[in-house]
Amino acid sequence: MIEVSTCINETQEKMDMAIMYLEESLAHIRAGKANPRILDGIRVDSYGSMVPLSNVSAITTPDARSIVIKPWDKGQFRAIEKAIIDSDLGIMPENNGEIIRIGIPVPTEERRKQLSKQCKGEGETAKVSIRNARRDGIEMIKKAVKEGLSEDNGKDAEARIQKIHDKYVKKVDDMLIEKEKEIMTV
Repeated sequence: MIEVSTCINETQEKMDMAIMYLEESLAHIRAGKANPRILDGIRVDSYGSMVPLSNVSAITTPDARSIVIKPWDKGQFRAIEKAIIDSDLGIMPENNGEIIRIGIPVPTEERRKQLSKQCKGEGETAKVSIRNARRDGIEMIKKAVKEGLSEDNGKDAEARIQKIHDKYVKKVDDMLIEKEKEIMTV
């Protein structure tokens, strides 16, 4: 027979994964403030293999509007610049021979609204994952009731899963409000 605590833990773990995915997705959305994580998806051709940008350089944010990339190997300047230009960042890097500077422009109001909409889409995807985890957990509980778990214990477990679901949906909403505030701040 299925253990109730195991079922609830599995459900909560799936919901945790949805939250982690949302955090990762929101971190890659450029909000007008310099954040080195927007460069996480960029891969650089380093001696014949594609490696993450952070593996071939030091990435820092000296101020709120710029990111500085200092390659460890001077021969990598062209490859890093090309990778940034080819990425979907839409920002032109500046190279002075020592460092590569990326100026983060202030997004227009239209762009901020577009980014906000993108965040809401990511949030909705996370909520769907959380709802699916709740549904799967409740189905496991119902199966356990059929296999001999008392109905009272089944109802209690379903109520606990619903409570966990509500907590995670609120967490998603809070994350979206925080990100929207960050995006809309000029």
